[in-house]
Amino acid sequence: MLKRAPQWLMATCLLMSTALAATDSFVGDWKLVPSKCTYIDVMKVGSLGGNKYAFDFGGGPETITVDGTEQPALQGTMLSVTVEGSSTWRVVRKKDGKMLLSATWKRSPDGTQLVDSYTGFQPDGSSSTVNYAYKRTAAGSGFAGTWETVIPIDITVVNQIRPYEGDGLSFVRSPQDTRNLKFDGKDYPAQGGGVPPGATSSGRRLDGRTLEVTDKVNGKVTRTERRELSADLKTMTRTVHPVGQRQPSVFVYERQQ
Repeated sequence: MLKRAPQWLMATCLLMSTALAATDSFVGDWKLVPSKCTYIDVMKVGSLGGNKYAFDFGGGPETITVDGTEQPALQGTMLSVTVEGSSTWRVVRKKDGKMLLSATWKRSPDGTQLVDSYTGFQPDGSSSTVNYAYKRTAAGSGFAGTWETVIPIDITVVNQIRPYEGDGLSFVRSPQDTRNLKFDGKDYPAQGGGVPPGATSSGRRLDGRTLEVTDKVNGKVTRTERRELSADLKTMTRTVHPVGQRQPSVFVYERQQ
């Protein structure tokens, strides 16, 4: 809910030494192929009693009282949730007084589906609205529960992977958001925008064409990620499986160089 488009879709740029490029098959430029991807968006709403709930839109839990008031949330934002009817909530997120998103949630009479009329706002004030249809995938009462939907990817970007300190690799989400990984199985403090306090990542190489990364927050595993190269080294498949999500999101890339 911070942003519908996942942060890793941002175009990347990194200038580093390529001395090890010839020894690591993952090093190179990789173009996303939207038609071969499956991105699953998950919203988790946990009831804490009364009108207090824990919302998790993928960036970690945010405890909010559902009373229509603006309350401190992740990444310096303000979040408000308003009851507009027995089966309708309105969710608004702002930062520095500026609207980031407005969403109207409508729950089906049987409680198994949720339609999210989501409006995202750009820095220039322009906006666009998309309707997402979620299905309940975990038990809950009212809006509480786990909701999942498949969101189509309609942009194509090129990601870069470069060597990092020996057998490590660098991935960049933006010029200011670099993810450096070592593959020794040890937990290292996680880097990058939107990383929650206590976040760590560990990596290991399963073989010459397969990497596995485990993300944790305060020692608790939050998701696993696997990157696999095809036999001809021209295709990379990235499988991301957050804990508690039934099916992983799958992203496919083609080598550009």
